Amino acid sequence: MSKYLNLKQNNPTLRITKNPREVIFTTISCMCDNVHTLRLKKNNEGDFKLSGIGRSGMGYAFSNWQIKHSKSDIEWMADANKWNEVIIMINTGTSIIEKVKSR
Repeated sequence: MSKYLNLKQNNPTLRITKNPREVIFTTISCMCDNVHTLRLKKNNEGDFKLSGIGRSGMGYAFSNWQIKHSKSDIEWMADANKWNEVIIMINTGTSIIEKVKSR
């Protein structure tokens, strides 16, 4: 069984620190179990900004995840500290969250 299907059937427990300044989601794609990263980081104004990072460390387009929500909707949920909703939104695409780091 692929890692993606295993995660889809057995969602991992994800914990995010209280009032984080940065949250990094490691995602597994349905295509060949490719690994990529979504990063939400607070800017100088205290708002979260979302960016995608490929395995090489280079930028990775948000559209590649094919998430059914806009980038700004996810950022606004993060600003409101509604992390369960952020996780649900991210998992609507072609990748699923494997793990999360926050600080």
